[in-house]
Amino acid sequence: MKRFPDSFIISSLVLLCSLIFAAGCSRSSEEVKIPAKPNIIYILADDLGYGDLGCYGQEKINTPEIDNLAAKGMRFTQHYAGTSVCAPTRCSLMTGLHTGHTFIRANSPGYPGGQTPIPADTETIGKLFKRAGYSTACIGKWGLGQHYNSGAANKQGFDLFFGYYDQRHAHEYYTDRLYRNDQEVLLDGKTYSHDLLTSEALEYIEANKDGPFFLYLPYCIPHTKFQVPELGEYADKPWKENHKIQAAMITRMDRDVGRIVRRLEELGIDDNTLVMFSSDNGAHGQSGTGEFFKASGKLRGIKRALYEGGIRTPLVAYWPGIVPAGSVNDHVSAFWDMMPTFAALSGEEPKAEYDGISMLPALRGNMGEQKRHKYLYWELYEGGKHNRAVRMGKWKSVYPDLYVDDTFELYDLETDEGEATDVADSHPEIVEQLKALVKEAHVRSPLWNIESRGFDVRAACEATGIEFKPEYDRRKRK
Repeated sequence: MKRFPDSFIISSLVLLCSLIFAAGCSRSSEEVKIPAKPNIIYILADDLGYGDLGCYGQEKINTPEIDNLAAKGMRFTQHYAGTSVCAPTRCSLMTGLHTGHTFIRANSPGYPGGQTPIPADTETIGKLFKRAGYSTACIGKWGLGQHYNSGAANKQGFDLFFGYYDQRHAHEYYTDRLYRNDQEVLLDGKTYSHDLLTSEALEYIEANKDGPFFLYLPYCIPHTKFQVPELGEYADKPWKENHKIQAAMITRMDRDVGRIVRRLEELGIDDNTLVMFSSDNGAHGQSGTGEFFKASGKLRGIKRALYEGGIRTPLVAYWPGIVPAGSVNDHVSAFWDMMPTFAALSGEEPKAEYDGISMLPALRGNMGEQKRHKYLYWELYEGGKHNRAVRMGKWKSVYPDLYVDDTFELYDLETDEGEATDVADSHPEIVEQLKALVKEAHVRSPLWNIESRGFDVRAACEATGIEFKPEYDRRKRK
């Protein structure tokens, strides 16, 4: 029998009692007026699996603060990342586009100077909030360009950036430098960067308490390296060292999520602030952590797979008085829904096309008003595995090879959430429907040569406004 952490059980029981007491006088969610231009804090973990939190079934790692948020807020069970690796999933989040339409569809494949940046004219949620009159900050790992090119966070709608621009740089928690906007902040190489990100976030909230503000907090935990200042409660566990470190990293991040929420309460702005917590893709699974912690829960796959374990991600939403306390929601949603959701909350319309649907009715518990997706779509160009997937209702298809139609797999998520049995041969009519959706969703990327399966460095340079040099081609990875 699955056992949830004691802290989650206790907080859930306390919440249940309070709900029973208040049931006679509670108002329906339709009667609750949403404040104009509320503050929004969106916290994004890095490589946290669907099953890595206590409120999603984790039994070895303690996450009492996030579990408590779920007990006092809403836990989504069918929320999806943009795709299953860092840069393209963050591009999907920022732009409201699925990865059949995004500019970035892979991690750094050879662009000079690091990750391919998003173009200067990209519509982002940062720009949307700025037009709506918000103060905006990105504190953590950006991964959509460098401080000196078109992808810089300050050029994409954020007043403040503090953290890592390059995702490879972000692998090192004891770094010698971070960036504040476009300036290096030199460090001693002995300071745990995650702690600095949390301190910066708390200071930002304090400085902008009069609002409105949008804080995008993309933490690096639990992405490897395996580094943490102390093992804490896991020091004496009879586990492998990296397993202890992984657990301690997640619990440290959980602690800091709690610190952020308590700061909102201390400032008296918690009832005017929506807090959302999610992860950029599935668990990394390195050093056997995926198996040991059952990081994907009952789902198949981890990071870099388009099976459920690679793309289904936790989503917890907390907003006292607005988001129904102690609720669980199976609404099928994705990263590209954040753009229209934030548009609805801020009162500012996006200035570019997007693929998302506002989740605001779902967040309020008004499922009768919530629009549904006809389908969700993903693709990924990564390490020779150029694959794609589509979900329509209970049906999920995976193409292990983006370019070969007969590699199609079909799963019934209603009866086979773990995608163990391919039923494509038994449902040819569904296969044809989903194949048609794949063709509808996919727009050819100018950065990828489909025939050679190679990254087009020249096209990437032209699209982002830098001069192409022949030597760049030697850095190309297929």
